[in-house]
Amino acid sequence: MRNQRPSGLVAIVIYKTFVAIILAVAAIAILLALQNYQSFTSLSEAYILEEKLNIIEWLIEKITNIKQQTLQFSGIATGAYAAVTAIEAIGLWYEKAWARILVLVLVGISIPPEIFELIKGITILKLVVFVVNIVVFWYLLRRFPKHGR
Repeated sequence: MRNQRPSGLVAIVIYKTFVAIILAVAAIAILLALQNYQSFTSLSEAYILEEKLNIIEWLIEKITNIKQQTLQFSGIATGAYAAVTAIEAIGLWYEKAWARILVLVLVGISIPPEIFELIKGITILKLVVFVVNIVVFWYLLRRFPKHGR
Protein backbone atom coordinates (compact mmCIF):
# COMPACT_ATOMS: atom_id res chain seq x y z
CA MET A 1 0.00 0.00 0.00
CA ARG A 2 1.29 3.45 -0.92
CA ASN A 3 2.37 5.79 1.84
CA GLN A 4 0.10 8.73 2.46
CA ARG A 5 1.23 12.09 1.09
CA PRO A 6 2.64 14.54 3.65
CA SER A 7 -0.03 16.97 4.85
CA GLY A 8 2.17 19.94 4.00
CA LEU A 9 2.41 18.75 0.43
CA VAL A 10 -1.36 18.28 0.24
CA ALA A 11 -1.83 21.84 1.56
CA ILE A 12 0.52 23.20 -1.11
CA VAL A 13 -1.33 21.27 -3.83
CA ILE A 14 -4.64 22.71 -2.62
CA TYR A 15 -3.12 26.23 -2.55
CA LYS A 16 -1.65 25.84 -6.05
CA THR A 17 -4.95 24.46 -7.38
CA PHE A 18 -6.84 27.41 -5.87
CA VAL A 19 -4.35 29.88 -7.41
CA ALA A 20 -4.60 28.14 -10.80
CA ILE A 21 -8.41 28.42 -10.72
CA ILE A 22 -8.30 32.10 -9.74
CA LEU A 23 -5.76 32.83 -12.50
CA ALA A 24 -7.83 30.93 -15.08
CA VAL A 25 -10.96 32.88 -14.14
CA ALA A 26 -8.99 36.14 -14.32
CA ALA A 27 -7.59 35.22 -17.75
CA ILE A 28 -11.06 34.43 -19.05
CA ALA A 29 -12.42 37.70 -17.64
CA ILE A 30 -9.59 39.70 -19.21
CA LEU A 31 -10.05 38.05 -22.59
CA LEU A 32 -13.82 38.56 -22.41
CA ALA A 33 -13.20 42.22 -21.60
CA LEU A 34 -10.96 42.38 -24.66
CA GLN A 35 -13.61 40.73 -26.82
CA ASN A 36 -16.21 43.21 -25.55
CA TYR A 37 -13.87 46.21 -25.44
CA GLN A 38 -16.01 48.30 -27.79
CA SER A 39 -19.11 47.54 -25.72
CA PHE A 40 -17.34 48.71 -22.57
CA THR A 41 -16.24 51.89 -24.32
CA SER A 42 -19.77 52.59 -25.55
CA LEU A 43 -21.21 51.86 -22.11
CA SER A 44 -18.75 54.17 -20.39
CA GLU A 45 -19.55 56.99 -22.82
CA ALA A 46 -23.33 56.57 -22.93
CA TYR A 47 -24.34 55.39 -19.49
CA ILE A 48 -23.97 57.10 -16.14
CA LEU A 49 -24.19 54.62 -13.31
CA GLU A 50 -25.86 55.30 -10.00
CA GLU A 51 -23.66 56.24 -7.06
CA LYS A 52 -24.17 52.87 -5.39
CA LEU A 53 -22.48 51.10 -8.31
CA ASN A 54 -19.08 52.81 -7.94
CA ILE A 55 -17.18 49.57 -8.28
CA ILE A 56 -18.76 48.84 -11.68
CA GLU A 57 -18.04 52.36 -12.85
CA TRP A 58 -14.45 52.05 -11.58
CA LEU A 59 -14.04 48.70 -13.36
CA ILE A 60 -15.37 49.99 -16.68
CA GLU A 61 -13.13 53.03 -16.42
CA LYS A 62 -10.07 50.86 -15.76
CA ILE A 63 -10.85 48.52 -18.65
CA THR A 64 -11.45 51.32 -21.15
CA ASN A 65 -8.20 53.05 -20.14
CA ILE A 66 -6.12 49.96 -20.93
CA LYS A 67 -4.87 49.48 -24.48
CA GLN A 68 -6.32 46.47 -26.27
CA GLN A 69 -2.84 45.04 -26.84
CA THR A 70 -2.15 45.25 -23.09
CA LEU A 71 -5.42 43.46 -22.32
CA GLN A 72 -4.58 40.76 -24.86
CA PHE A 73 -1.07 40.25 -23.45
CA SER A 74 -2.39 40.24 -19.88
CA GLY A 75 -5.06 37.67 -20.69
CA ILE A 76 -2.65 35.36 -22.47
CA ALA A 77 0.07 35.73 -19.80
CA THR A 78 -2.42 35.11 -17.00
CA GLY A 79 -3.77 32.05 -18.79
CA ALA A 80 -0.25 30.71 -19.32
CA TYR A 81 0.60 31.26 -15.66
CA ALA A 82 -2.64 29.49 -14.68
CA ALA A 83 -1.60 26.51 -16.80
CA VAL A 84 1.89 26.43 -15.25
CA THR A 85 0.39 26.65 -11.76
CA ALA A 86 -1.99 23.78 -12.55
CA ILE A 87 0.96 21.73 -13.86
CA GLU A 88 2.82 22.48 -10.62
CA ALA A 89 -0.13 21.25 -8.57
CA ILE A 90 -0.44 18.04 -10.59
CA GLY A 91 3.30 17.38 -10.44
CA LEU A 92 3.37 17.98 -6.69
CA TRP A 93 0.39 15.66 -6.21
CA TYR A 94 2.32 12.88 -7.91
CA GLU A 95 5.43 13.90 -5.91
CA LYS A 96 7.57 14.58 -8.97
CA ALA A 97 11.00 16.13 -8.39
CA TRP A 98 10.63 18.39 -11.45
CA ALA A 99 7.48 19.89 -9.94
CA ARG A 100 9.27 20.72 -6.70
CA ILE A 101 12.09 22.35 -8.65
CA LEU A 102 9.58 24.31 -10.76
CA VAL A 103 7.73 25.54 -7.67
CA LEU A 104 10.98 26.43 -5.91
CA VAL A 105 12.18 28.43 -8.92
CA LEU A 106 8.89 30.24 -9.54
CA VAL A 107 8.21 30.99 -5.88
CA GLY A 108 11.84 32.01 -5.37
CA ILE A 109 11.62 34.42 -8.30
CA SER A 110 8.40 35.93 -6.96
CA ILE A 111 9.72 36.70 -3.46
CA PRO A 112 11.82 39.84 -4.29
CA PRO A 113 8.93 41.56 -6.14
CA GLU A 114 6.63 40.67 -3.24
CA ILE A 115 9.07 42.30 -0.81
CA PHE A 116 9.14 45.38 -3.04
CA GLU A 117 5.33 45.48 -3.06
CA LEU A 118 5.27 45.21 0.74
CA ILE A 119 7.74 48.09 1.00
CA LYS A 120 5.48 50.21 -1.24
CA GLY A 121 2.50 49.50 1.00
CA ILE A 122 1.36 46.66 3.20
CA THR A 123 -2.07 45.17 2.70
CA ILE A 124 -3.47 42.02 4.25
CA LEU A 125 -3.60 40.27 0.86
CA LYS A 126 0.02 41.13 -0.01
CA LEU A 127 1.18 40.00 3.42
CA VAL A 128 -0.76 36.71 3.28
CA VAL A 129 0.54 35.88 -0.22
CA PHE A 130 4.10 36.71 0.86
CA VAL A 131 3.91 34.58 4.02
CA VAL A 132 2.31 31.65 2.17
CA ASN A 133 4.97 31.77 -0.54
CA ILE A 134 7.78 31.89 2.06
CA VAL A 135 6.25 28.88 3.86
CA VAL A 136 5.83 26.96 0.55
CA PHE A 137 9.42 27.74 -0.46
CA TRP A 138 10.81 26.76 2.93
CA TYR A 139 8.76 23.55 3.11
CA LEU A 140 9.73 22.34 -0.36
CA LEU A 141 13.37 23.33 0.11
CA ARG A 142 13.52 21.51 3.44
CA ARG A 143 11.72 18.37 2.22
CA PHE A 144 13.17 18.16 -1.30
CA PRO A 145 16.09 15.81 -0.54
CA LYS A 146 13.90 13.51 1.57
CA HIS A 147 11.00 13.03 -0.86
CA GLY A 148 12.43 13.80 -4.28
CA ARG A 149 12.06 10.94 -6.75
